[in-house]
Amino acid sequence: MAVPPLPDMTELLDASPRFAADPGLRDHARLWLAWGPPARERVAAEAAELARPSLRPATLRAVGRTGVELARGVSPGLKEDAVRRVTEGPLEQGASVRHLQELVKAGGSTYIKLGQFVATAQGLLPDQWVDAFGWCRDTATPLAPGEAEARIEDRFEVPLDRIFTEFDPEPIGAASIGQVHAATLPDGRPVVVKVRRPGLRGQFARDLRSMALAAAAAEKASKSARVANLSGFVELFAGLVLEEIDFRFEALNQVEIALASEAAGQDFVSVPSPIPHLTREDVFVMTRAEGVPYDRALDAYPDVVDGERLLQLAVTGTLEHMIAYGIFHGDLHAGNVLIDPRGDFSLIDFGIAGRIDAEQRAATVQFVVGFARNDTVMQLKGLQQFGAVPPGADLDDLARQLEDQLNAVDPSLLAREGDFTVDKLGQALGSILKLLAAEGFHLPKELVLFFKNLLYLNGFAASLAPDTNLFTQIEPTFTYFVAKYPDELAQIMSDV
Repeated sequence: MAVPPLPDMTELLDASPRFAADPGLRDHARLWLAWGPPARERVAAEAAELARPSLRPATLRAVGRTGVELARGVSPGLKEDAVRRVTEGPLEQGASVRHLQELVKAGGSTYIKLGQFVATAQGLLPDQWVDAFGWCRDTATPLAPGEAEARIEDRFEVPLDRIFTEFDPEPIGAASIGQVHAATLPDGRPVVVKVRRPGLRGQFARDLRSMALAAAAAEKASKSARVANLSGFVELFAGLVLEEIDFRFEALNQVEIALASEAAGQDFVSVPSPIPHLTREDVFVMTRAEGVPYDRALDAYPDVVDGERLLQLAVTGTLEHMIAYGIFHGDLHAGNVLIDPRGDFSLIDFGIAGRIDAEQRAATVQFVVGFARNDTVMQLKGLQQFGAVPPGADLDDLARQLEDQLNAVDPSLLAREGDFTVDKLGQALGSILKLLAAEGFHLPKELVLFFKNLLYLNGFAASLAPDTNLFTQIEPTFTYFVAKYPDELAQIMSDV
């Protein structure tokens, strides 16, 4: 039986009261929805090409230019370790991690972005790598004073005071890709302005070619590098970065997630709106979101924050975007999930989003139901349908390996005894990811983003609902979905 189709975003747009109230945004959104699929195909093709190791002149030039820039930052550590090899023998893995840290510090925006991705890849990469790059999360140098204003004026070819009645020259935040400023439109709306760093696209392309060649060399020399699938990681990173540096993708992501939230009746989620005439590849203006990062919410709004309510809404909201609409925010760390003065959510920074098709949606449902039923084989069947496990794999043998891993971590994970905390959820997902990596299986991008979001629940629960037992969340979550989407779930599960 064919799986049920996903909702059509253009049909949701036509039926949307939110977008009907802003015809200019609605008309631009219709164009973005048509532009998105072929644009994403072009990015995927470019990412695959950049991540393909090559000895062509363009790649060698890229490696050479990158090497010159990095040499001064990395060479002292290399010299020190060369001496240690002679005097003490082969280096431990910690030395390799230290070299990577030096590389990131010396390499600029691309490598800082890589370090940030590593720092949020718990379960996807070795734990010591994740811990070693935690410092990258808050590492970015602001643009020189006046540079953001000059780039905005150059992009729109008019003076800044004709675009905004107010513009704060002090950035709200600076990141590896760009920085954000507060401003006010002539109609009085408060907005934020995102400005990309100059020369970023060429720099990223050059550095990605270098990373691809380095990853291929590392995999030939190191079993641990092969197990970690560094080449696949470079291609995944390339695809994410190439979309994130084109702000038109972020505008489209905002539109689609806003449509999904509205259609689902998620009145507890606020999503900014793009300002269409001020949206370009390297400059992006959007309405300003209210709230503070969730890890500061209890201090900011102690009288309105209900941690257990918010955790339940976070679980159902994340799942509903993905399995009901095939679109979800791909980077739900604390800085991108705000709690507003009413005790609800405001989401920001839509540079990374996941999109799945109807078949992948069915696979996700199968995995989630398998997890809820404590059925390891069903979970693996879902991952297989998603493309993370090869068709010919022995699922019973993989299930035994996974259950052995889970029992080694904590026997209560399989026994479902005691409290099932979000921390234990992270341990369970981490075990799945490590098993897939050890078997040499490749995780599709969307599955990586979905798992990362589930792992982000660790931090969310630790901040707002640290004592919640997730066993008590499973039944109301499934009751919600069965009541709201009975036909779709029945059709998907009929093939299981």
